[in-house]
Amino acid sequence: MKTGPEAALYAHYAARLRPPPEVTEVPEARGSAAEIRRREGAGLLAALPPDALAVALDLGGEAPDSEGFAGLLARWEASGRTPCFLIGGAEGLDPAVTARAGHRMALGPMTWPHFLVRGMLAEQLYRAQAIRQNHPYHRAWRP
Repeated sequence: MKTGPEAALYAHYAARLRPPPEVTEVPEARGSAAEIRRREGAGLLAALPPDALAVALDLGGEAPDSEGFAGLLARWEASGRTPCFLIGGAEGLDPAVTARAGHRMALGPMTWPHFLVRGMLAEQLYRAQAIRQNHPYHRAWRP
């Protein structure tokens, strides 16, 4: 990720997470939309640890609220499987990636650029951590 406000947003929240997240980037592919998805998807799948729970960030996935996301993380942690969040590039995720995913999740019904999704996901991971620790960062009383 290039330096800039998007990288700073991600770094701000990632620094607060325990343990800190690991990020693996795959190179941007060139070609037709289908070829880009295929190449980038192959890179994402190759980077996945064999026992990881692949969570595809996909518009067609479940869109939990923050408390629901914290609950999902708790269940995944209890199962002993580490969630690995898969963020597609500009052309989205290849069907092979969504097929491999153990869970599909959306950050709402809007389409977000992949470079913003990383920061938004880091903030939600931090929020989920705060919820699970009863930290006042998350204000559940707010509508």
